[in-house]
Amino acid sequence: MSKFIIFGIISFLIIIISWRTLFNPRSHGFFRFFSWICMAWLFANNYKYWFINPFTFNQILSWILLIYSAYLVIFGLLLIQKIGKPSSVRNEKNLFGFEKTTELIDTGVFKYIRHPLYASLILVTCALFLKNPEVILFLLSIISTTFLYFTSKYDEKECLHYFGDIYSDYMKRTKMFIPFIF
Repeated sequence: MSKFIIFGIISFLIIIISWRTLFNPRSHGFFRFFSWICMAWLFANNYKYWFINPFTFNQILSWILLIYSAYLVIFGLLLIQKIGKPSSVRNEKNLFGFEKTTELIDTGVFKYIRHPLYASLILVTCALFLKNPEVILFLLSIISTTFLYFTSKYDEKECLHYFGDIYSDYMKRTKMFIPFIF
């Protein structure tokens, strides 16, 4: 019962945060919403297992993924604020304030991957799954990751529209999620 309550509360908060993009399937936020819902279910199912058997392979790998995810988020957001120069000049209602960057970021973690924040969400998805791996949760993790892939593809369309050729050149130099690989 507690997992349904936790899932309900988290889902309600996700709906409040995502309301602007829920009815716009051409926005990256539309797909991100569904990934977040999948992640909420993963968390609600596995929160009880966070500290059980802390030295098993799954738990150690899960914590490594969570730590690396935090690194990507922290340094990604710092670069967005410092170099991306978010501004309300970008009057795009589907974007959060920090997403309204006016300068292309191609240093730090952005030098190696185009989507460090989405990569961090993929890592969180995997980490949540690893806390108590089950087949159905594995499928949910795949679905969440697929939604994040589409989130990134739609985000790239938005960036190409705003930044133009410099973003296209940037895409040729960097990978989406995994440096030098993908």
